[in-house]
Amino acid sequence: MVKASDLFVRALEAEGVEFVFGIPGEENLDLLESLRGSKIKLIIGRHEQAAGFMAATYGRLTGNAGVCLSTLGPGATNLVTAAAYAQLGAMPMVMVTGQKPIKSSKQGQFQIIDIVDMMQPLTKFTKVIVSGDNVPAHVREAFRHAEEERPGATHLELPEDIAQEHSTMPVLEPSYTRRPIAEEKAVRQAAQAISAARKPLLLIGAGANRKLTAKMLRELVEKLGIPVVTTQMGKGVIDEASSHFIGNTALSDGDFVHRAIDQADLIINVGHDVVEKPPFFMRPGGPAVVHINFSSAEVDPVYFPQIEVVGDIANSLWQLKEQLEPQDHWSFADAHRIRNALQKHIQEGAQDDSFPVKPQRLVKEVREAVPADGIIALDNGMYKIWFARNYQAHAPNTVLLDNALATMGAGLPSAMAAKLVYPERSVLAICGDGGFMMNSQELETAVRLKLDLVILVLRDDGYGMIKWKQAQMDFHDFGLDFGNPDFVAYAQSYGASGHRIEATEELQPTIERCRQEGGVHLIDVPVDYQDNDRILNREIRELSRKV
Repeated sequence: MVKASDLFVRALEAEGVEFVFGIPGEENLDLLESLRGSKIKLIIGRHEQAAGFMAATYGRLTGNAGVCLSTLGPGATNLVTAAAYAQLGAMPMVMVTGQKPIKSSKQGQFQIIDIVDMMQPLTKFTKVIVSGDNVPAHVREAFRHAEEERPGATHLELPEDIAQEHSTMPVLEPSYTRRPIAEEKAVRQAAQAISAARKPLLLIGAGANRKLTAKMLRELVEKLGIPVVTTQMGKGVIDEASSHFIGNTALSDGDFVHRAIDQADLIINVGHDVVEKPPFFMRPGGPAVVHINFSSAEVDPVYFPQIEVVGDIANSLWQLKEQLEPQDHWSFADAHRIRNALQKHIQEGAQDDSFPVKPQRLVKEVREAVPADGIIALDNGMYKIWFARNYQAHAPNTVLLDNALATMGAGLPSAMAAKLVYPERSVLAICGDGGFMMNSQELETAVRLKLDLVILVLRDDGYGMIKWKQAQMDFHDFGLDFGNPDFVAYAQSYGASGHRIEATEELQPTIERCRQEGGVHLIDVPVDYQDNDRILNREIRELSRKV
């Protein structure tokens, strides 16, 4: 006979769980005691939302579901944003929440809400465990659903009295599975279409960044020389230093990279994910589209691919590579001319010494201060567009940005999770002052965990991205300013080191010094976004039209 909470932890161990992130409550105490004797490391955070962001990022980086824990009621409701973050971002995550005894509650409705019903629209799978004997099967199902394509969030509720039950049921080990591969005839038809095209273009989306497709994609591109464009969440799947990389669709339209999309007569869309803003709009008579993904296309008025290659993406790319050869009639001159024009524009402002720091210079300084395999974790704000467009990524998942839920507050927790997964790699959190303050309390967690972590807080004393949209709509600057604490003193109050940039040329050496010293460092960086409207809304559109 095994106590159900012990059985639950054994089931987590069988799934290979390394960390449980969260904040326990009294309804989790049996589970907490069971974790005490486990090899699983419990990471106590300061807010359930941040714990969920950490678990989701762990899942994003490893492909194995991250696990987060909360109590009932307010603890569970605090996981809602993290659930949506994981679900929309296709990050495997299992949430475990407590509940009052369900067989003989003595506290009436105190703190009780229907958590399972609340999680229903936000998860792939949600279940209340009503018997200790159900623990192994429910845990296995939660992990299976979380990790299978398309990955996402799942939820289990473990009531207090069920955790105290005993069971003789064995733990269920994960089964051996392989993802289905694409049907050979579909691959052949795609290969024929690519061979026949004059100006094929590869467009890489979020789905290609979830599994290890980079190797196969690199081999395909090196063999064929087909130009490559990525979405924001496809950054890094191909080394962006490659001469075949054209650019990133950081803006919705009107950028140089959209000219490359417009001139293509066939778009090979790899890992398309509808949660991202469409990188292109299909239209009758426009470029044909080959859809390569784990699942079939979700058709809408602007996306109706003519050919679908459905199955494991890496295998599909390998099959295509084996069938395709470079064609003499392919013409990539326009795409490379557009690439050169985009690279020239990216360099404009990168040497600007003015202070506060301009975003173009900020991106350049960070890129030069971070190693090629280093990871930057972006919160959500104006700077995300600049980093997606201007920052050169060299490897998959080295730029952790969220273009799905696009929530504020995830930057610092995501960076912390990345450092736990890759303790030997450099990790830099990049947060706006608004997003940082939404989960800034996790500084204490980072210090307690003795992480080596550098945090840039980009300070403009307002909600910069909304100001940009406000200007784009010709509205007055109103309702988006706020005050900030002394970020240096704030960091020091948690036991971290605080630094303030007072000249643009100080930024790169300060980042490098903080990386070398180790520990948690916060760098207060005043930024100047006054050119956002001119450059992003008008200048880029005008210049790209001339290419």
